[in-house]
Amino acid sequence: MESRPRLFLTTAFLCGVLLTLGFKDFYPDLERRFRRRRAPIDSVAGAGLKTNDDIDLEDHTKIKEADDPGDADKVVVRGDWICMPSDQATEKSDLLLKLGAVVDRVPPAPIIDPMHFVNRARNLAADHTADPKRLGRGYFADQFENPANWQAHFEGTAAEILHQCRGTLDAFVAGAGTGGTIAGVAQFLKSKLPSMRVVIADPQGSGLFNRIKYGVMFDSLEKEGTRRRSQVDTIIEGIGINRVTANLEAGRELIDDAIKVTDEEALAMARWLVEKDGIFCGSSSSVNYSGLKQELLEVQLIRSWTT
Repeated sequence: MESRPRLFLTTAFLCGVLLTLGFKDFYPDLERRFRRRRAPIDSVAGAGLKTNDDIDLEDHTKIKEADDPGDADKVVVRGDWICMPSDQATEKSDLLLKLGAVVDRVPPAPIIDPMHFVNRARNLAADHTADPKRLGRGYFADQFENPANWQAHFEGTAAEILHQCRGTLDAFVAGAGTGGTIAGVAQFLKSKLPSMRVVIADPQGSGLFNRIKYGVMFDSLEKEGTRRRSQVDTIIEGIGINRVTANLEAGRELIDDAIKVTDEEALAMARWLVEKDGIFCGSSSSVNYSGLKQELLEVQLIRSWTT
């Protein structure tokens, strides 16, 4: 009877060793996953926000119109105030409302305009922090310029792609909005597979195609007197831009080529995907598929010439 506690302790110790060895063998990326989960916490803490404070959740399901700056005093302490262009699909703001956010639909404007949705968000965060009557601090995520964007894709998205492709990859094709995805993925994949190609699929009206191909940020649809929208002249949402962001610049030199995709091509691809493959996707995803199709045709053509 006296030896039983020792037996239990020895058994528990051996089980712990086996469990540790099992995790080490079957989950070699645990440290990377831990760091990825810690990164958002570290980023928030670095901005002066406390992550261990209690947060009172309230119902803020209403849209704030941007024409009354005085309404900014109702910004949510938790930080879920979302600024977005008013010409974006209402389904996006409806979903955010259901999740409890305050959605600020801002009229489309150039980036130099204080009422551009990015500048609007920055100013709201600064006003919140400067007001002593408000609880907490405002935090501007700055998704277009914050390097945490591309770093997250470097550490997470790209590693997952390489793993799922079993280490073999010919090309990566993607659209770019903030540029974080393609920059982070390009940096990681190119370091593992230097000969693979990274290609931007760019919607019409966006200047990234010409930026990558010719070094000039311009699109023919952007010339004076031809634009139908205040921003990128396309029905595609979520990708396409007419300025180089810090996130895109982080991986721009690793991008090998760019493919232009028209609205008509994107719509045709979206219909084909849902009818033939049962894939119901949005406009930006259909741009990626269209770009991938063009890249595959080009690769096949090159291989036929060299064989």
